[in-house]
Amino acid sequence: MQQRTYKLAVMVAHDLVATALAVILTFVFRFDGALLAERLHALPLLLPPFVLFAGFVYARFRLYRTKWRFASLPDLAGIVRAASVLALTLLVLDYVLVSSTMYGFYFFGKIAIGLYWVLQVFLLGGMRLAFRYVKYARSRQTQARNASTPTLLLGRGSDIEIVLRAIEAGSIRRLAPKGILSPRADEAGQTMRGVPVLGGFSDLEAVIAGLAERGTPVRRLVATPSALAPESEPDDLIARARRLGLPLSRATSLGDGMRDTELAPLEIEDLLLRPTVSIDRPRLERFLHGSRVIVTGGGGSIGAEICARAVAFGASAVLVVESSEPALHGVLNQPALQDAQAEVSGALADIRDGTRLREVFAAFRPDYVFHAAALKQVPYLERDWTEGIKTNVFGSINVAEATLATGARAMVMISTDKAIEPVSQLGVTKRLAEMVAQAHDAEQAAGGARCPTRLIAVRFGNVLGSVGSVVPVFKAQIARGGPVTVTHPDMVRYFMTVREAADLVLTAASHADREGRAAPDAATDQRAAVYVLKMGQPVRIRDLAERMIRLAGFEPGEDIEIAVTGARPGERLNEILFAREEPRVSLDGIDGVMAAKPIFADRRILDGWIVRLQAAVTAGDRAAAEAVFEEAIPDFRHRVAASASVDVPAPSHDAAASVTGSLALQG
Repeated sequence: MQQRTYKLAVMVAHDLVATALAVILTFVFRFDGALLAERLHALPLLLPPFVLFAGFVYARFRLYRTKWRFASLPDLAGIVRAASVLALTLLVLDYVLVSSTMYGFYFFGKIAIGLYWVLQVFLLGGMRLAFRYVKYARSRQTQARNASTPTLLLGRGSDIEIVLRAIEAGSIRRLAPKGILSPRADEAGQTMRGVPVLGGFSDLEAVIAGLAERGTPVRRLVATPSALAPESEPDDLIARARRLGLPLSRATSLGDGMRDTELAPLEIEDLLLRPTVSIDRPRLERFLHGSRVIVTGGGGSIGAEICARAVAFGASAVLVVESSEPALHGVLNQPALQDAQAEVSGALADIRDGTRLREVFAAFRPDYVFHAAALKQVPYLERDWTEGIKTNVFGSINVAEATLATGARAMVMISTDKAIEPVSQLGVTKRLAEMVAQAHDAEQAAGGARCPTRLIAVRFGNVLGSVGSVVPVFKAQIARGGPVTVTHPDMVRYFMTVREAADLVLTAASHADREGRAAPDAATDQRAAVYVLKMGQPVRIRDLAERMIRLAGFEPGEDIEIAVTGARPGERLNEILFAREEPRVSLDGIDGVMAAKPIFADRRILDGWIVRLQAAVTAGDRAAAEAVFEEAIPDFRHRVAASASVDVPAPSHDAAASVTGSLALQG
């Protein structure tokens, strides 16, 4: 932090000195003799306040948000705007004040002010560009010395340039780019930052053979996102890379620039998705900047990603609440959190322990709480039903009460699409937890507080890479030669990445928070209470299994069999997005998220259900517990009857808007 402050001070000092120098040089170049002497004599009076004013202008145009080694066109544009404001200020002062009240003539004049503008832009921008060039030349030399792996880069020019700049900046190391293959024919023969475009993807074998003949055997392929787009036929690209025996990596980015670009192994999951929803990064940065965030269940797939994204978007402190010591240790040792500028810490606590939870929350004083802790596996919860109620219902109540006690701005509960017309213990416990959050949210809105705490739920289903997702199971089954097990040939699910899920959860939270700040006294039925993430087009699980088998180099039904095992208790063919009685809410300007107004019971009645549910759990009386669920959630269907009677047609394009993903075959 001290070094960062020092560098900022040097940048500010340079710009202020450059401002003074620009004014002095303007006089020297424009005037001579008595005219010059008169103006230099007046400088001690005019220059200090002008330089001070220039400092405020530079801060206003955010000239210090970027390190000089990363200076680019947006930074130059900021310099031009700042210099223009200063030149306009001199023009106004010269023509309105100085000439009429002090000297009776123009102190600068239009020509001198124009000259000042040129000098100011040159002095501010020139040093930045020179510094960047020195760093660039040095990094090229370092990269050339350290480069050890001859590599082909695959993708369009815009993506390739980011990767090349990341290599030059040192974000990606030990790669020696020897050529580029682009899916665009018009880019063939061009050169990008000194690396030639040698052809298209269809030329892969010929290019590699040609480089080998010239003494440069390619040892690695790096694919950018454009190389993995459906129109680029990535399945064929992977098959050819495997035939050549070359490792294929993908370029990924945590942010929007070359500094965050990194490489990761190419997984089958990378080819199973529709284009991801573009997030509004500035919105999330404004939302989380400087905030204190608690994530319950932060050691899980979704919780850990929310922690990483909160840090990336500027949270000042993140507390991971986790009941599993290995999971807590694992997430706190992730590079994204270890290298973060934010204060990242962890606390061992079970959300079932309300007293411990309130102590942890009171000590940390969060602004936002993301409640991801839950039991989620359908088969286990059908058997061990009391555990699901203790965690998903009573644990969520503890989190909500601890959030309210500390006066946090919002609590976001991670729910599931199975909460709608639930047929499983997972779905029904999550739906009741949603109702508890809605009841508390309604009380906050009706209480007339100036900044009430928002309590909302976000629903989504199958997340690639998460524990329990069907894709890792299929991969393991394919690796051991099959069979690949599908519970029903017509089962349909939606898929999204862990990062996309986390970003859309944060987007929903930002909307709820803004809604609470803008209209804290608005009627409860006008506020969104449940947010649902758009999951794109559905994927039939059997089709998914067949494609994964082919991507692994086998043929379904010949090399690896697909076995249909039958739906398990609590499973259904499709998932439902909203309940029939939930009125939709329009979210203007937010892509990838939908919302509904709250449907909740009277708080007194809800408390009565909770008391009866507690008694049923204590007595181990499942029938009594399900009686409470059926009374609280009329569309709750008995698990056995529902599983046996589900009959959902394959979704059409229109039907896609009414269903969403689930944890597929793993619950």
